[in-house]
Amino acid sequence: MITTASKLKELIQQARTVDAVGLDTEFIWERTYYPELALVQLALSNEECYLIDPCALNDLSPLGELLADPAVVKIFHDAPQDLMILSRATNVCPINIFDTRLAAGFAGRPATLSLSNLLSDLLDVNLPKTETRTNWLRRPLSDKQLSYALDDVRYLRAMRVLILSSLMDATVVSWMTEELDKLNNPTTYMPGPDDLRYQKIKGAGNLKREELAILQGLSTWREQEARRRNRPRGHIINDQILLALSKKPPLKSSDITGYGKISEKTVKYYGKQLMTIISENLERAPENYPPSLRSAKLSAEDKKQLATLQEFITLKSDIAGLDPALIGSNAELKKLIKNHGQADKIACLRQAQGWRGTFLAEVLATAASPLS
Repeated sequence: MITTASKLKELIQQARTVDAVGLDTEFIWERTYYPELALVQLALSNEECYLIDPCALNDLSPLGELLADPAVVKIFHDAPQDLMILSRATNVCPINIFDTRLAAGFAGRPATLSLSNLLSDLLDVNLPKTETRTNWLRRPLSDKQLSYALDDVRYLRAMRVLILSSLMDATVVSWMTEELDKLNNPTTYMPGPDDLRYQKIKGAGNLKREELAILQGLSTWREQEARRRNRPRGHIINDQILLALSKKPPLKSSDITGYGKISEKTVKYYGKQLMTIISENLERAPENYPPSLRSAKLSAEDKKQLATLQEFITLKSDIAGLDPALIGSNAELKKLIKNHGQADKIACLRQAQGWRGTFLAEVLATAASPLS
């Protein structure tokens, strides 16, 4: 376990001499807005695996130097969450990232496989799952915890080699590289704007636009308050209460007590703020309401076109060795169908950009054509 600044500096100097390193994090994210980084695993080879203890180190800047080094490939499995945590802990934007989960989708496997499943598939290695819900902030860590943490990075370098060696099509390799390069941009994994957080609330898609205006205001305030207090969003006010307040706005703060499981203490503390936000958004002009989140219903003809599109994507993906899910979700493909004939809207879709645009070139040419 690396617990001193001198040992960390020495390890990072060694790590920056190799071509690629495996990385993972362990953290606790239960009672805080920000995840609490508890452990960083670093593999220089199958045998040279190290554990870095953030709880004992005040300065992780040497680790940041490794993350920002363009000469060293940083290998993760399901990178975005680890990148978000490490970026915040080191104050750098990691670059030259290889995500084994994402890359597997370009090598004839699902791009959603867990580390244990992909490892079993590639190397016939079966990892125990005994420590998935352990307390990683506890010290000292048990032998089982230490072994589990090391195994999470031990095979990442070998997995990368096997994935790359299975890719024979230069075009597919270029598509994979393009997709992996997006991980160099922190907007790929960092939280989006506060005022768009409401879109992630389950049930928001059922609200009218005027109700969404209230939900947007309440959600934006909650995000800022949760961050300020470093508390989970639900510990401030849960989603169901925000939805209820948006659907049927209270007339005064004392009325809020009747909205779900909200304590009198919460109402006393936040009641006036909530009423101010609700009142302000009730006065918003209709043209300033957020756009509806309701999914457009498909006609019978639209459904036939969607089925044809999905069949085309599946067939072409099988030929190229891609996971069809990489091209787009069902909701995204529905938008492609619904926007038929509207070239400007289609151009904004993810499916019309980069390698996906190349993959769907024939479909896009037809979809962008004016309706006859």
